[in-house]
Amino acid sequence: MKLDLSLAFLDVVEKAAIACAHTMGKGDRHHSDHVAVEAMRARLDRVPIDGRIVIGEGERDQAPMLYIGEKVGSGTANDAKQFPQIDIAVDPLEGTNLCATGAPNAIAVLAAAERGGLLHAPDIYMEKLVVGPRSKHAVDIDAPVKHNLNVIAKCLDRAVEDLVIVVLDRPRHETLIKEIRDAGSRIRLIGDGDLSAAISAALVGSGVHAAMGTGGAPEGVLAAAAMRCLNGEIFGRLVFDTPEKEERAKKMGITDLKKVYRASDLASGENIVFAATGVTDGTFMKGVRFFGEGSRTSSLIMQTHPHRVQFIDTIHVHEGSSNLLRLRF
Repeated sequence: MKLDLSLAFLDVVEKAAIACAHTMGKGDRHHSDHVAVEAMRARLDRVPIDGRIVIGEGERDQAPMLYIGEKVGSGTANDAKQFPQIDIAVDPLEGTNLCATGAPNAIAVLAAAERGGLLHAPDIYMEKLVVGPRSKHAVDIDAPVKHNLNVIAKCLDRAVEDLVIVVLDRPRHETLIKEIRDAGSRIRLIGDGDLSAAISAALVGSGVHAAMGTGGAPEGVLAAAAMRCLNGEIFGRLVFDTPEKEERAKKMGITDLKKVYRASDLASGENIVFAATGVTDGTFMKGVRFFGEGSRTSSLIMQTHPHRVQFIDTIHVHEGSSNLLRLRF
């Protein structure tokens, strides 16, 4: 991506976040997701790219828009040869239940790379271990939990008892939760939003030191794009619990079913852009706030080239509002 598209992608996630934030706390997660998808899809058509969705809302027969393989961007309606070819992974509303109930850490998110730069991961589970830059060369997804916690503590120069590990609150994680507690570390159980948890594990000052457990593979690709920008690391292995899932993965070109993926495998592109906007208040971003003249968003935009991480606070003023001095900061 020789063209800097970061601000264009920022606009996409901002508009998706604002749209679904209007539904926050109303208890209808399907409606929240629907309006986020519509807003994101409409805004993507303004981006000057020949884009292709590789992680989205599902296959074409399951999703009316943002489905895997869908063409997006203004380049699809013009001479595509004049526009950069971009692969895009999206989650218009990560944490649909969080938005519906008004809980923290619902976000709108997008990752982009040059064509072929993001793995087309099957929509199945993935075992994950996510750590920050200082721990990424010391942990092993196949090592005992206690060993990984000990080496993370050593890398961070702190006691194991001071570590905070994020785990999805699911019955499948009962053994993992017990092993973490037996090792002496603390746990932050979350009901949804393991992508936000993964990002927190690589952000200094978030109070989170690792994310562990099994979650969605598409979210693993998005997390990998974030890790490429943050110099963190994700270790992931796809979970195949039925022959049908194995066969589907093979049709997608995945031949090594036991492969341990790292960030550079899941998000291999040279030029990565990752953009996210808070829908509800979270660990590292505030949620959308509405007022008479418009709305205010808190976003995170990251790139590998140039390698930078930006936290962006934006005021969106309604058309016709003329008195900016009335906006409350």
